Formats: sequence, structure tokens, C-alpha cells
Amino acid sequence: MRKSELAAILIILISFVVGIYFYPKMPQEMASHWNSQGKVDGYTSKFWGLFLMPIISAGMFLLFVLIPRIDPLKENIKTFRKYFDWFIFLIFVFLFYLYVLTIVWNSGYKFDLVRFLAPAFGLLFYSAGVLVENAKRNWFIGIRTPWTLSNDVVWDKTHKLGGRLFKISAGISFLGIFFPDFAIYFVIIPVILFSIYLFAYSYLEYKKNNK
Repeated sequence: MRKSELAAILIILISFVVGIYFYPKMPQEMASHWNSQGKVDGYTSKFWGLFLMPIISAGMFLLFVLIPRIDPLKENIKTFRKYFDWFIFLIFVFLFYLYVLTIVWNSGYKFDLVRFLAPAFGLLFYSAGVLVENAKRNWFIGIRTPWTLSNDVVWDKTHKLGGRLFKISAGISFLGIFFPDFAIYFVIIPVILFSIYLFAYSYLEYKKNNK
């Protein structure tokens, strides 16, 4: 078993232990959803409030373990596997961080959750940029459009550009620390705009390459 998989299992097990420990201490209804201004607008029972995230993490772990083994182009995944492993590890760290923030908030310590998440998204986006710019063509990981999947040159060009744009998104996300009222927009809007641009870019590069 790979080190990233062992680390993910450890984080998931710790999540379940934390949930069991805090179960008697949590209110019957836990805050579970915050709007763009950091205000609570959704609640759930304490069972789901404490165990939904560990369950989701366990399901994601199974998916991440399966992907490199079933992809028809799994030999390509081996060439950038170290970047994929690092990204997987950071995803589970991010989920655990979000889980801890939720528990702390429901323990009575009120704070701007979105502001605390902004730098975490920044780190995750930067890691995604590193992964994307090193990814080789496969069916599950990366910027998968009909044109990147059909042509290695288009794949490589789109992913080199995508890696840079994800890193730019990471930098913009960090602005949420200083402008908490707009933190959610610094996180979401650049990613949406860059994704649309990369989709169009891959199509134009494919047309250019075919000519």
C-alpha cells in the first residue's frame, strides 16, 4: 500500500474517533451549511453532522484507490503518480480541516468559516495546478475534454496552461483572508472562468492541430 493511501486511512480513522469523542458534547442539531457571507443557513442531526464527512472521506478513498487501477491508460498515470498521491493526501487534509472547523463552530466558538477556508482552498488549488501541469493523458485525472482526450499535443498544451491558471486561482483565493466579505467569490469565480477558458482553449488547439 502506498504512503498516501496509508496517510488517508489514518486521517479517516482519526475523523471517526473525533466524531465518537464529540458525539455527547454536540447539540442535537448541528450547523452544517454556511452561505457566501459565512452565515449558517442549514442544520442537520448531530449523527450526520459528526459522521457524514468521515463517511464521504471513506467513499472518496475507495474511488482514489480504484482510479489508477482501472484506467485503460494507467501506464500514463504511473508517470505522474507522485503528484497524484500528494494531491490525494491534501484533499483528505482539507476535508479533515473542514470537519474540525465545523466541530469547533458547533462547540460554541463562532467565527467566519469562509475566511478560514480561503487559504485552504488556495493550497488545494496550487496542488491541483502542480498535478495538472504534470498529468499525462488518462480518462479520470486532469482537464478531460473531448479534444484533450483525443490528442496528446492538445492534452499537454491545455494542461500546461491549466496548471498555471490553477496556481493563479490559488493566489487569488488567498485574498479572501484580507477581504472576508468577498472570500467566496475569490475562491469560486476564478475557477469557473478559467475552466470555461480551458474548455474553449482545448477545442481551438485541437482545430489548429488538425489543420
